[in-house]
Amino acid sequence: MILENLNTKAIKKYLANRYPYLLIDAATKIEVGVRAEGYKNFTANEWFFPVHFPEEPIVPGMLQAEALIQLLSLTVLTIEGNEQKNIRPSFGNKIRFKRRVVPGDKLEIFAELTSFENNIAQGRATGFVQGEEACSGEFIFSVGKVGDFN
Repeated sequence: MILENLNTKAIKKYLANRYPYLLIDAATKIEVGVRAEGYKNFTANEWFFPVHFPEEPIVPGMLQAEALIQLLSLTVLTIEGNEQKNIRPSFGNKIRFKRRVVPGDKLEIFAELTSFENNIAQGRATGFVQGEEACSGEFIFSVGKVGDFN
């Protein structure tokens, strides 16, 4: 099944994250259980820019990684029965930040699920700004209800 053009309201049907920690503005295409494409527009009004860094604001690397994980998680959370389940990242590998992401940038994200068994998901995601790779990583996360996690 393929889902297309999910806006923030539609994303909230699947992803439990909310403002200010919802880091996906749109999921342009989701091949359920396989891959996803989407983006986050970083405006000058983001809550973290005044402190990271006031004279030369950039998107914190861990928030870039979180955006990658959130889009990757939509490949699993769109599987019937997984809507609104929580994700718990447990491992990141080969995480790279190759370009600064600054106010006004659109981070276009491409994510691919490589395995999903026993509520453990594994995959990779890459973010681009104006066609240039900005960040990437491989991630493992658990999927479940809050009480399922120790």
